[in-house]
Amino acid sequence: MQNTQLSKLLSYTLRHRPEELGLNLDAQGWVSVVDLLAALQVRDASISRGQVEEVVASNDKKRFAFSEDGQQLRASQGHSVAVELGLDPVVPPAVLYHGTATRFLASIMAEGLRPGNRQHVHLSPDRATAETVGRRHGPPAILRVAAGTMHQAGFSFYQSANGVWLTAAVPPAYLEPEISAAK
Repeated sequence: MQNTQLSKLLSYTLRHRPEELGLNLDAQGWVSVVDLLAALQVRDASISRGQVEEVVASNDKKRFAFSEDGQQLRASQGHSVAVELGLDPVVPPAVLYHGTATRFLASIMAEGLRPGNRQHVHLSPDRATAETVGRRHGPPAILRVAAGTMHQAGFSFYQSANGVWLTAAVPPAYLEPEISAAK
């Protein structure tokens, strides 16, 4: 299995469907690396711990994290299964960003940002990252999120291990669209 395929399989398994490989995540989303390797080897015998380590280390979005002792692995965020990542609320910067496709803009401006099937809305620390995220869904639109104002109003923010900002939802009043000039 190539690293890209393995990365996608790990994302799918550790964020959404661990039971499809016969795995159980603990309450914080961790799974034993030994159990993960055994489950992956049933699917493709050529997968080694070294390959998993390479995928974790080389993932540009840092989607995965090993436990401090290296014995467990989890997705950094993006779960649709119930997990408690153990993140403490933190004060966000004044502005965060969200990238989406322009076709979703009217709906978002009417309803705000909601997590959908995930546990949190994902926000980017910079415009460039948000644009990259938005481009995955079509012509991108960038939303400026008044995170500092939201925080002052009582909304909680968290920052995952890979730098993605998380919050429960973003009401429309805290959003300002910026349609990307890049095509």
